[in-house]
Amino acid sequence: MSQATTSSRSITEQKHVTKAAVKSPRSKAPSFNSALTEDELRRMSDDDYMNESQMAFFRKRLLQMREEVLQREVDVKERLHEREVFADPADRATAEEEHWLDLRLRERESLLLRKVDEALRRIENKEYGYCEKTGDPIGIPRLLARPTATVCVDVKGQDERVEAQYRDR
Repeated sequence: MSQATTSSRSITEQKHVTKAAVKSPRSKAPSFNSALTEDELRRMSDDDYMNESQMAFFRKRLLQMREEVLQREVDVKERLHEREVFADPADRATAEEEHWLDLRLRERESLLLRKVDEALRRIENKEYGYCEKTGDPIGIPRLLARPTATVCVDVKGQDERVEAQYRDR
């Protein structure tokens, strides 16, 4: 067989391999290196749940959340360290109320930061996206709405019903 025939045959074989790859259902998922959009993420099949590209999407989103929380924490710390003296009791009361609200905000931001760090740890351990109680998928829509979610909608609903029963007593 001549080298030209071998060369043309290998090109033809490469075309078939490429066409086969395009037709495969897994090829609909964007590659790991490309940045997914929310729409692409929602359109992915259930077979692609928590694949590398989805994990990368949520890791990026959580890292962005982390940076935003850290920046807000810095802003709150700066406001907490600002001490103004007010002669007017109403102004002093307003400043104290703002100070209390900033303390509460700082507490909430610290809690969110811990949840974000925990979600990032779950991504590293390949546990992200699965309910801690049942092991079932949490679901892309829920994770898009709340990237730090640790339980599926069913478990969360059940927990809230139990909590409401005790709260109503």
